[in-house]
Amino acid sequence: MAKASTAKTKSGAKDVYQASKDELLEFYRQMLLIRRFEERAGQMYGMGLIGGFCHLYIGQEAVVVGLQTATEDQDSVITGYRDHGHMLACGIDAKAVMAELTGRCDGISKGKGGSMHMFSTDHGFYGGHGIVGAQVSLGTGIAFAHKYKEDNGICLAYFGDGAANQGQVYESFNMAELWGLPVVFVIENNQYAMGTSVKRSSAATALYRRGEGYNIPGRQVDGMNVLKVRAAAESAFAEVRSGGGPVILEMMTYRYRGHSMSDPAKYRSKEEVKKMRDEQDPITQLKDIILKLKAAGEDDLKALDKDIKAEIAAAAEFAQNSPEPGADELYTDIYAKPKERSL
Repeated sequence: MAKASTAKTKSGAKDVYQASKDELLEFYRQMLLIRRFEERAGQMYGMGLIGGFCHLYIGQEAVVVGLQTATEDQDSVITGYRDHGHMLACGIDAKAVMAELTGRCDGISKGKGGSMHMFSTDHGFYGGHGIVGAQVSLGTGIAFAHKYKEDNGICLAYFGDGAANQGQVYESFNMAELWGLPVVFVIENNQYAMGTSVKRSSAATALYRRGEGYNIPGRQVDGMNVLKVRAAAESAFAEVRSGGGPVILEMMTYRYRGHSMSDPAKYRSKEEVKKMRDEQDPITQLKDIILKLKAAGEDDLKALDKDIKAEIAAAAEFAQNSPEPGADELYTDIYAKPKERSL
């Protein structure tokens, strides 16, 4: 049977997820946790407590929260180097993530992964990856494993608009469709890649249509609205999980900070950033919905913010008090231990 066309997939799903009041508050809590975590990470980087590169997720919170809250336990996630928010959304403790950022023993990767290369298979998170686009091929391989094991799992392979122009992405598209793999390719289109706008770097700017040559359906989604992201996730996941093969979701989002902490972002105006913050901020949008539906009051949300700030402060203190790994850690976790098999 032929797969649904791109146009049919794009228009066939409900646009907005009908969340319960408890779900609305949970989405809000998770997005606010990521926002406050990233703000503190930026401060700690400025203080010299975080080394190397550091890419913040501020502004893009609705994408990962809307998608991850729709996953199941057997699913897998893989992304690029802007990965702190993805780890938090996968349920990894903020203390373990912050300790990893500061290169400490109690970090989720024992302080050896840092900002860009954290990893936790216990949480179904197969890493942030520093090589642009490399995670797309790896995610396709993880999806192959899900299909091979018949565990009904899917893989979410996140990448950005800059990575969308990498050749290995299209090799992955071809293999994923050819083998009918359970993978959702999530393009987090924050519009500027490292600093070049999509219009200047891509001949075809409708990135969700990049799979048409491989018969992969795609859909463009308002990535600043968590309820629209969640609705798109439910539809795409159901299609992929039922054996429909890969799907592309292009999330139209925006990062408020530079590409990394060393980027002054002079390629866009302050007015543009302010306009996005004032009119499309994902957390503010959801807050307005919560207040309108009386799922919580203003004081309740202030109290929640206070609790989250305290949680992040505790995570920062924990990270700074954690010891640095010893030299012997250079030789650990290099190879996986082979599983014993009976003949």
